[in-house]
Amino acid sequence: MESVKAKKILIADDEPDILEIISFNLQKEGYEVFTAKDGNDALIKAKLHQPDLIILDIMMPGKTGIEVCSILRAQPQFKDTIIVFLTALSDDTSEIKGLETGADDYITKPISTKVIVSKVSSLLRRMPKEETSSTLTIGDIVIDPARYLVIIKGVELVFSRKEFELLYLLASKPGRVFLRNEILSQVWGNDVIVGDRTIDVHIRKIRAKMETDCITTIKGVGYKFEYS
Repeated sequence: MESVKAKKILIADDEPDILEIISFNLQKEGYEVFTAKDGNDALIKAKLHQPDLIILDIMMPGKTGIEVCSILRAQPQFKDTIIVFLTALSDDTSEIKGLETGADDYITKPISTKVIVSKVSSLLRRMPKEETSSTLTIGDIVIDPARYLVIIKGVELVFSRKEFELLYLLASKPGRVFLRNEILSQVWGNDVIVGDRTIDVHIRKIRAKMETDCITTIKGVGYKFEYS
């Protein structure tokens, strides 16, 4: 029987003890783990190993985790890579900034290794599998799940994995209002803890990239896709 290839994880943190502890516990779970000591090293290791998931400390020398995330998200080969921020910062501004650069999740220090392992496992379970969803064509918008592409009037737009999944969900049933809890469950999963601001940040980015007001906010309820 052919063995299942281990998922690859890159951890970037300037604290050796944190690198060692997280690496040890993830390796025990069967993951292939690589480490980076700063932001510049993280970029090199990411390009070299093409990890499935990256854990980035925000406050690192060289380049911050936010800078690293922004650089990676601008490259097509990393648009589907899961990125999680690990940081001692807990203020809302830092969290929103991290999500705006394309992060999938956010964990504050101090954390337990059980939390890290559980978070990684949950996120990796929700990685895209063989795509069976249909391409959506709404007016001059084409949403292609096989290639994770959004095309408007022939122009291809780059979306992060979660941005795409959120847009696809809303556009799959134009006019229907999706409740906030429903969106969190279907896009992020019940076992991944994210706040309401996560949806708001991703909606704002989708609107900015599409340059069209096709997503309507139903205040206190959720969102719906409308396009004519």
